[in-house]
Amino acid sequence: MLDQLSSRLQKVAKFLRGEVKITEKNMAEALKMIRMAFLEADVNYRVVKDFELKIKEKAMDEKVLESLTPSQHVIKIVRDELMAMLGQETKKLTFSSPPPSIFMLVGLQGSGKTTTCGKLAKWLKNLGKSPMLVSFDLKRPAAQEQLNIITQTLNLSFYELFEDQMTDPKKTLKKILTETKNRGHDTLVVDTAGRLHVDEELMDELRMVKDILKPTEVIYVGDSMTGQDAVKSAQQFEEKIGLTSIILTKLDGDARGGAALSIVSVTGKPIKFVGVGEKYDKFEVFHPDRMASRIMGMGDVLSLLEKAEQETDLKEAEELAKKLRSQEFSLEDFRKQLGQLKKMGSMSQFLNMLPTGGVFKQMSKMNVDDTRILYFEAIINSMTAKERENPKTINGSRRKRIARGCGRPVSEVNQLLKQFFEMKKMMKKSQFKRMLSSMPMEH
Repeated sequence: MLDQLSSRLQKVAKFLRGEVKITEKNMAEALKMIRMAFLEADVNYRVVKDFELKIKEKAMDEKVLESLTPSQHVIKIVRDELMAMLGQETKKLTFSSPPPSIFMLVGLQGSGKTTTCGKLAKWLKNLGKSPMLVSFDLKRPAAQEQLNIITQTLNLSFYELFEDQMTDPKKTLKKILTETKNRGHDTLVVDTAGRLHVDEELMDELRMVKDILKPTEVIYVGDSMTGQDAVKSAQQFEEKIGLTSIILTKLDGDARGGAALSIVSVTGKPIKFVGVGEKYDKFEVFHPDRMASRIMGMGDVLSLLEKAEQETDLKEAEELAKKLRSQEFSLEDFRKQLGQLKKMGSMSQFLNMLPTGGVFKQMSKMNVDDTRILYFEAIINSMTAKERENPKTINGSRRKRIARGCGRPVSEVNQLLKQFFEMKKMMKKSQFKRMLSSMPMEH
């Protein structure tokens, strides 16, 4: 989502690195570039103005101007202020003592609130909690059907409400609290009413739910694709019912990303989670420092390592690392690695987490089509075990047989083999040898 902003800020960094020293003139040019980058990313103009003033004040400090690497100091200042804009540090979800912890999710219709309830409950279950979900909407009792389907899909507990229970909502809410404790659940995730816009009737209903349930957290769910509209509605929810935190959905989309950069400053509430895909496991804790580093082109290697630890077979990865060091890896090893990468998500997400400089420069510029990964895997599956171990034996007739077996053209078989041999050649280069030698041999 923030690719365009990231690209523009990296140009600012490149411009500053090309300057021998920082002056008022080149700093004014850099600030202009930053201002345009943020405004085009749909960041709130007040937030942009405040950000610009802070950068200017710190960048023109005497210590920075007199340092041996003033441009690096300024780039660090931009990164640090960007991190501050996003919330400075990771804020954890608050739990009640004694349980149950109650998480009330609010937001406009279409923001992905109900799906997010399922994602949050799944995350809680993975944390070792015992969540129960309930949908409370006085206008649309049928709204709970969607949540019920989600809970069945995820094998989670669901508290079903019947239409006659909506005639006495206060009594029903108290019963939900009692049932949560009686059923032995330590967390309750509450999906609430949503409208196409903020109105007083909606706010009255949400205030009543909040007053009776006394939630541990009131979490605003905002669609980051809607940009400043998400920021405005979050501000209204904060003013009228009070929020504790924010979950941004669809952060993997193609919108400009201004909501992610404005919402913390405008509401004063931290982003605690982000949705990065449609599947229920595409739900991540939000780290301001990591997001700031990614925007500045410094990569997000920590998140990449965490994802690798969760999704990959460490023993298999270690074996592959050994083969890479000795340049003995085969197409069979390549096939296993493709399988590991698929578990971690799309290749574009993977590459976005890499730094844009050094040994990763060419990799980060790759335009990878995820369907091509599937085709490559199918091609390798059509080979014999001997062909995978020794690809040099694959002559013209074998290539035709492989193509027929997987239903892909011979040109794609040729392309796969060409890329594989080029990759092996690249691994012999000194910079890759140094990188591989730093990989751990054992855990």
